[in-house]
Amino acid sequence: MQPTTFILNDKQVVASGPQSAPLLDYLRESARLCGTKIGCREGDCGACTVLVGRIVNGDLSYRSFTSCLMPIGRAQGCHVVTIEGIRGAELTPVQRAMVEQSASQCGFCTPGFVMSMTAFALEGRRESDLRTVVDGNICRCTGYKSIERALAKLSDNLNGAPNTPDRLTWLIEHGYVPGYFKEVADRLRELNAEPVAGSGTVVLSGGTDLNVQRPESMLSETPIWPALPTTDDPFVVADGYVSCPGSASMEQLRLSSTVSQLIPNINEYLRLVASTPVRSLASIAGNLANASPIGDTTIMLLALGAELDLGEGWLPLDEFYLGYKQTARRPDQIIECIRFPVPSPYFHFEKVSKRTHLDIASVNTAMHIRVQESVITSARLSAGGVAPIPLFLRHTSSQLIGLTVNAETASWAAQMASDEAQPISDIRGSAEYKRMLLERLVLAHFISLFPSIEAEVAVS
Repeated sequence: MQPTTFILNDKQVVASGPQSAPLLDYLRESARLCGTKIGCREGDCGACTVLVGRIVNGDLSYRSFTSCLMPIGRAQGCHVVTIEGIRGAELTPVQRAMVEQSASQCGFCTPGFVMSMTAFALEGRRESDLRTVVDGNICRCTGYKSIERALAKLSDNLNGAPNTPDRLTWLIEHGYVPGYFKEVADRLRELNAEPVAGSGTVVLSGGTDLNVQRPESMLSETPIWPALPTTDDPFVVADGYVSCPGSASMEQLRLSSTVSQLIPNINEYLRLVASTPVRSLASIAGNLANASPIGDTTIMLLALGAELDLGEGWLPLDEFYLGYKQTARRPDQIIECIRFPVPSPYFHFEKVSKRTHLDIASVNTAMHIRVQESVITSARLSAGGVAPIPLFLRHTSSQLIGLTVNAETASWAAQMASDEAQPISDIRGSAEYKRMLLERLVLAHFISLFPSIEAEVAVS
């Protein structure tokens, strides 16, 4: 069993034990850093949020992760920062904003909120809705308004920070992170810790599902670790396809400038999937291989006509699923690469769940069509939650080709999709309810992409 070597706050550590064990347990039990809290152990509450930095594009890049889900083996060669690791002689501006706005009540969730907000400061990204900065954190005391005020104050304070490699220096000078952060990039380069080579049968990239569903059995696994992307935007357009390594994260998909130029609403769609710390950890290939009938990314990629490289040529994603939780992937195969044709402007995704964020869909669906002079020349519709597998609505899709985009076509497609679906009644709704949802969501695809037909659809 190979040890895991990384920098924990300002010290280099070597962690023994199972590489698939949650980082959270090492932090609290071995390192005795108990500011990182144990909450849900499912990645929902964010009380265990930490920062993880690694060298990307030659520079040090930080993301917030839920340490209850992150396998410790993924910390190899990284900089892991807990709430103790940002401590200085005085409160940081993030902590001070929380105090001044009375944003901490019982205090259990506060370290997680502070780490998510510190990640926001380090990343330098802009958010139109600041609440998304803490979309992975829950305050059970319901102190959200004071937390929102702290976020607004933080955002104002960061207006003067440069979005360049000098940003870290600025943050150190202004007390957001301690001075030792300045040396971390060089220390990681000197560490040069290669990914631990696993010899097991479980391919583990993020572990966001396996470490929830099988936490005990995962401790006996020696995972196979796919190589992580070496750039922040691992998506490439070439030869008519958009491609990425299978280990690309969902958060990289959300933030990809390459993808957003082709699918402008991708940020909005991915915001409906999990939370920032979970998306930062979860891989796209893992979401596909998990074979959930309601995987959000899976449904999007089915509609986009994605293909998978399993090491033996390209396999269409709509041929990958053989039955409930069964796929065409052999145990010795890894989803090495994912690609889909460069999309047209007519792509849309819808999801209905009991709560907007951090929830599994009752029904989700995506549609991608190509249109020439108001006539549909190609169509792909997919739906989740209405069959034992992520469902490519093959019959509905084929029947749309050659039809004119209008209210009649939209209504017909909605009814056809409902007929093609195979839902069952379960905890997320009755079969009848799911058919109705799918029908309404297909109408929503057409209305969102072609607003001029809305009045006619409403009448019909």
